[in-house]
Amino acid sequence: MSGHQPRLAAAELTAGDSVGGPLEQAMGEFANAVVRANTLDPLTTEIVRLRCAQIHDCRICGSLRLRDAQEAGFDEAMQRKIARYETSDFPPAVIAALRLCDAIIMRPAWADDALKAELHQHFSAAQIAEICLDVMKWSQQKPLVALRTEEPPWAQTTLLSFDERGAPVFGGPA
Repeated sequence: MSGHQPRLAAAELTAGDSVGGPLEQAMGEFANAVVRANTLDPLTTEIVRLRCAQIHDCRICGSLRLRDAQEAGFDEAMQRKIARYETSDFPPAVIAALRLCDAIIMRPAWADDALKAELHQHFSAAQIAEICLDVMKWSQQKPLVALRTEEPPWAQTTLLSFDERGAPVFGGPA
């Protein structure tokens, strides 16, 4: 735990509006549906998820590793390459996915015809849509990050998987 103080105390949030209301429920249902999509391979999904965590500086997402990705060979050497993916030895498909991630989060104008063509060299339309939805799902915690209330309740990197409904299941250390 880092000891950072939240920028907004939980007591200042309005139950039913800020917390526990229909908007929060709808966002949760969206997130659950997105993680059930499975047209992308687990490594690409994990690398995109961790790129979102880096850009947003999300401590929770940065402290998690998708179990499926670890089982598919994801390791911490891959994680360290994400910040400098443009010059990494990642496959061209992963680099294209990360470019789309950056465009969605930082500058939509980067999603130009050249990126579109690059993506279509490596992914189907369904896979491109899944990347976009993954970025949106892994970006939904931006308000928590902005308020600095996203500190993970665990001290070590933890495994993450999802049940059949898409609800998160936290495992032991990664």
